Amino acid sequence: MRSSFLFVALFLGGVGGWAAACSSPEGGGDLSLTGSDGGAGDGTSSEISLEDTAPAGPADDFPASPILDAPSGGTAAPKSAPSLFAAAGAASGGPCLAEPQVGSLFPRNFLRPRFRFMAPTGHNLFEIRLHTEAEKNDLVVYTTATTFVLPTEIWSGISAHAIDKPITMTVRSGAYDAATDKLTSGPFTGTTGTFTIAPAEATGTIVYWVAPGGGTALSQLKGFTVGDESVKDVLDPSKIAGSKCVGCHTSTPDGKNVATSSSDTPADGSGPAWVEIRSLADPTASPSFLSAAAKTLLQRRDQHALAFSKAHWAAGDHVMLSALSIAGKREIVWTDLEATSADQGKGWDVLPRTGDANAAGGAAWSHDGTKIVYFSAPAIGAGLIDSAGQSDLFVVPYGDKKGGAATQLYKDAATASFYPQFSADDALVAFTRVPRGESTYNNPKAEIMLVPAAGGTATRIIANDPSSCVGGASPGITNSWPKWSPAATPSGGKTYYWLTFSSTRGAGNPQLYVAPIVVSGGTVTSYPALYLWNQPAAEHNHTPAWDVFALPVK
Repeated sequence: MRSSFLFVALFLGGVGGWAAACSSPEGGGDLSLTGSDGGAGDGTSSEISLEDTAPAGPADDFPASPILDAPSGGTAAPKSAPSLFAAAGAASGGPCLAEPQVGSLFPRNFLRPRFRFMAPTGHNLFEIRLHTEAEKNDLVVYTTATTFVLPTEIWSGISAHAIDKPITMTVRSGAYDAATDKLTSGPFTGTTGTFTIAPAEATGTIVYWVAPGGGTALSQLKGFTVGDESVKDVLDPSKIAGSKCVGCHTSTPDGKNVATSSSDTPADGSGPAWVEIRSLADPTASPSFLSAAAKTLLQRRDQHALAFSKAHWAAGDHVMLSALSIAGKREIVWTDLEATSADQGKGWDVLPRTGDANAAGGAAWSHDGTKIVYFSAPAIGAGLIDSAGQSDLFVVPYGDKKGGAATQLYKDAATASFYPQFSADDALVAFTRVPRGESTYNNPKAEIMLVPAAGGTATRIIANDPSSCVGGASPGITNSWPKWSPAATPSGGKTYYWLTFSSTRGAGNPQLYVAPIVVSGGTVTSYPALYLWNQPAAEHNHTPAWDVFALPVK
């Protein structure tokens, strides 16, 4: 599958890689927002107040007695566990915590925290302890498993009562002999550190592409609303006549439809791909406003990298951007989805980019509809692939379909930058980069960066770095395809953003993660990645789109 549109989209974001200096994954990484107005657009929600959620004194969400876990299919922790771990034991030599990473920041409506750790050889009994000044008691859990998910009622409690207060987590272990009901060695302390619950929620729905492999025979789209503990089927090729593959996708701004590239070739859709816009309520149906001329234009082959803006999604102004090859050169084109004619200049046209003679790919529309960010390179394949690794970021005005002067947003002589995305308030741009001269297609060196939307210094986010327990390091784990959540939330003088991406850290197959980003006083701080444990762990999950998809009930 050399350059399938799905892999393109999928890996495109994943093909970024860059060699910026590593920040420690144990804390926040900072970026100065110099040059950015940081202004709030339609994607900024109203200020959050915690006055109604914080109790007068410490809460009692953590039970006074330890939890003796009985993992499904495993052995229950012995009743003697609290006494066995009463001694302080050794200060090191215990489990390595893979998730959550030390320094993590959780949206208050996120999946229940999952504690997963790597145990030293022979260790089979574990203690997890959480402490915060917001709670009367410590939470103490004893388990024989290396994974423990915080109970629903406890997560509901602390996500209301322990907001913005560090929660210390400590994991210990020992070698337990059931015959004598004793520890033959230990206890040993492993990872210790803190995580924090943000005063902000992560809104919206993530729909992602599942590539063939890992138990999946054909590509398909799946999705979930933030906080859901399972995923739903969204779209598969069987719902589209003649299709054998669905790939790059996004939501229409009203959340009612999914727009996707489709192909009649299961393994390679880069050339023959066309566009489908399908209702989420009925995947066999298209929007009622889609005209016959527009349907004809959607069938143009080799059409990729779809983009919409809420500012141009209303009756009389339903417009789509896409990457289309015109006379052998990849261009950004607009398409009127209510067009009465399929002729160029009427139903569609190339968006002029004065001053940039290169090909254009991976266009993303600002939420206010005024500008478009894209990557420019001498040649771009399938709307997203720069095989020569020469791409830089540019911005061009939309200008009511007239375009305008293209200005360079970001260039680094050592790297190729591509697949940019505006944050919900249009203040930041996330993008992927790889070493200059290397292909942007499925490059393990891909990493995710941030730059102010008005230009300035780009900074590598800490979420690129996995826990030391997981195995692998970045660059080398294909961190790719960044997409922002659909709202930026102000609270207490800070603005909270969330960014999803795919990565091959851990088992080696791509999975989805969330990167928390906080802006305060013009400085951007990034945090370690949060794993989305609701996704099937064996599947190959890429190209997430984080929008306002109205997922079907079933």
